[in-house]
Amino acid sequence: TGYYGDGLNAIIVFAACFLPDSSQTDYNYVMENLFLYVISTLELMVAEDYMIVYLNGATPRRKMPGLGWMKKCYQMIDRRLRKNLKSFIIVHPSWFIRTVLAVTRPFISSKFSSKIQYVNTLAELREMIPMEYVNIPDSIVKYDEEKCIKRRMRTSCLSNDPEMASVEQE
Repeated sequence: TGYYGDGLNAIIVFAACFLPDSSQTDYNYVMENLFLYVISTLELMVAEDYMIVYLNGATPRRKMPGLGWMKKCYQMIDRRLRKNLKSFIIVHPSWFIRTVLAVTRPFISSKFSSKIQYVNTLAELREMIPMEYVNIPDSIVKYDEEKCIKRRMRTSCLSNDPEMASVEQE
């Protein structure tokens, strides 16, 4: 959790890589109580506008929350909390997350949909919010660095390959 702006508005950071594995026998119980904890914490912290930063990188599919859980969370969030949410930033979005949100878009309000933003790197996130008050877990930082190295290698390989360079110019 961190803050931004003069009014010290809350930035809630949610790292999916720390969620429980869906194969756990008490998974539904744990997720239900986790949701209740998150909501009660939000209600205590959020008096004004706030944003949520969802760190999706370094999260295996079996740890990502299911569609039913996300729908239930959205429906149970108090109107005031939904209204005061200024942006929902998804860092390192996977194709799965993008697909789920694309499929569910018709069923969620257009106001909420407009608050969703995708960010591919921590550098992009730094351009959007002040990071001095935001704690990013080491596993996410490492994931971001590896992803950036792979992207740079792909880009430099393409620009060094004469065949690819001629394709890029066409």
